[in-house]
Amino acid sequence: MLQWNSQRVVALRAWWNALCPEREIFLRSGGQVKFIRISRRAQLLTLVTLGGAAAILLGWGGATVSMAIDGMALKQERAALAAKGQSVAKAAGKVADYRKSVDQLAQDLEARQDFMDELYRAHFGGEDEKAGEDLLGKDVPDDKSAQATKVSMGPEAAPLMRLEDRQRRFALLLTGAVERRAERAAAAIRSFGLDPDKLARSAARAQGGPFVPWSGDEKALTGELEDLADAMARMEFLERSLLSIPSGQPTSTPMLSSSYGYRRDPFNGHAAFHAGLDFPGHRGQPINAAADGTVSFVGQRSGYGNVVEVTHGNGIMTRYAHLSGFAAHMGEKVSRGETIGRMGSTGRSTGPHLHFEVRLNGQAINPRRFLEARKDVLKVQQIAKARFADVGNRG
Repeated sequence: MLQWNSQRVVALRAWWNALCPEREIFLRSGGQVKFIRISRRAQLLTLVTLGGAAAILLGWGGATVSMAIDGMALKQERAALAAKGQSVAKAAGKVADYRKSVDQLAQDLEARQDFMDELYRAHFGGEDEKAGEDLLGKDVPDDKSAQATKVSMGPEAAPLMRLEDRQRRFALLLTGAVERRAERAAAAIRSFGLDPDKLARSAARAQGGPFVPWSGDEKALTGELEDLADAMARMEFLERSLLSIPSGQPTSTPMLSSSYGYRRDPFNGHAAFHAGLDFPGHRGQPINAAADGTVSFVGQRSGYGNVVEVTHGNGIMTRYAHLSGFAAHMGEKVSRGETIGRMGSTGRSTGPHLHFEVRLNGQAINPRRFLEARKDVLKVQQIAKARFADVGNRG
């Protein structure tokens, strides 16, 4: 064993001597020759030094590469975090938009409910929260496409969507009921020989007030509500027009002494046109307004004597002539059946009586058709009068 180890040492030394033999470097300068001897030990020290430097360089390079790799990984992590942050922000934005959409829907429904409540109160005088619930039991096809596009169905939106469906269903059904009631009023007006559509076209709709911009969503008033508003406006106009038709008896006398149209003049016997009806009676007998209206004239007119005229709207006016006294004054609002004068024989008259005229846009028309209205027509008038009286009391 010792021999083998010594052989290895000898072989290793021989390998080292072969690798790093002693070297001499000759230098010639100024005609002189110099040489430098580099021993095996110096070569060893140089190799060790160079190896250490190489190891340091390799270590620094490795560290640099490792730092670069770590930097790239950190950059990737930051990018991933940024992407996650954007995703979270986007999700938060969607949640905020959803809540905003739900809040907007709630505001629209509140504005719509206020509109419907005011519309119902103005036309029917009702503040009952259960108004129309009997209508809501009926089935009406619903179109939920517009609702679905506005806000996705969710736990917060579901009650609002149901409320919106209920409002739309109520508006549709109430519109049908209002249109039927308006048609009854229109039929009653036709029974007097008047054209309700012509009255509507010629009527002066007095409107006004300061401009206050609508603060809600314009889409809050859906087509159903606009149709309901139009139907209610038409119904109100027709019922008010019906109330303005002079169907009330102007005096308690049940008989006539002269009819509308052709007659012989009581003074000269010549053919003449009589523009009204004559009701005989006794002096001082009450004369009553035949319909609601406003007193537009109190005084004397040639041939008529003492006269009271009442304007009822829609171009309709009633004239009460030959009075012995007045019980109303200019501009006064009077109701059907209210006393406005006393029977007399003033003007061109042969005795105490009432000369009663109905004029439409200034032209005399036969009053008989107004005073002989059917019971069903009078019932429609009474319903309309009661409704307006109720609205006025509540307002």
